[in-house]
Amino acid sequence: MLTSALAQIIPAREKKRKDFSVPPLLSSSPRALPLHQVSTSSCCGAMATAPNASSLFLVSSPISTAPRARAGSFPLSAQPSLRLRPRPFSAVAAAVQAEHQPAVAATPKPPALPFRVGHGFDLHRLEPNLPLIIGGINIPHDRGCEAHSDGDVLLHCVVDAILGALGLPDIGQIFPDSDPRWKGADSSVFMREAVKLMHEAGYELGNLDATLILQKPKISPFKETIRSNLCDLLGADPSVVNLKAKTHEKVDSLGENRSIAAHTVVLLMRK
Repeated sequence: MLTSALAQIIPAREKKRKDFSVPPLLSSSPRALPLHQVSTSSCCGAMATAPNASSLFLVSSPISTAPRARAGSFPLSAQPSLRLRPRPFSAVAAAVQAEHQPAVAATPKPPALPFRVGHGFDLHRLEPNLPLIIGGINIPHDRGCEAHSDGDVLLHCVVDAILGALGLPDIGQIFPDSDPRWKGADSSVFMREAVKLMHEAGYELGNLDATLILQKPKISPFKETIRSNLCDLLGADPSVVNLKAKTHEKVDSLGENRSIAAHTVVLLMRK
């Protein structure tokens, strides 16, 4: 009895299966359409951009081929369809590019600060039979600074502090040692240029504090002369320019009289 029932059911199912063939909604082999043809197809499905962005992959099944599932379903003419509006290639490319490109915010102009602080540091090796120039003053000594210019460690340090306060490149970039014009140059030239840049930016010197570090010679006999020359170069009152000198307690190259160094801090004030 069961066998006869199955014999009647199975052929009926096979007949329905042949009459009702549903095409796959997503094709396993998508077809690439030129962009100008995409809008002419009424379709449902997925769409992707080709690697060269010259065409779109249309992965879908046309609605006109979709069968009715059963009697009483909506007619094909009443089924919703998707019509794509044509977009020029340039618009598509621009949209894709804008989607993957991060927005770049405009860099705001730095404010005119009432105060600016700069720090300078310099170090030179000491070699025999060279002049020792500190703060524009020739100091008697058996060694001097080896450098492309006159090797004035203090003036170089002050220049770097002013440039740093203004947010400018350091002395080595503005006056590179690869430029023959600065071979053996007097460092007062660099100082005057730094002071000029300071005034052009709308600032004046608030105060300067400098520290020399060397083992020999003693700087105390020359300190006031150096300080006075610094004031002249900066166009500043002596009350805002300070100079200190320290030894390095015979430690490393500074303490062994093989080098000389300086640190400087400057405060610039808005005019």
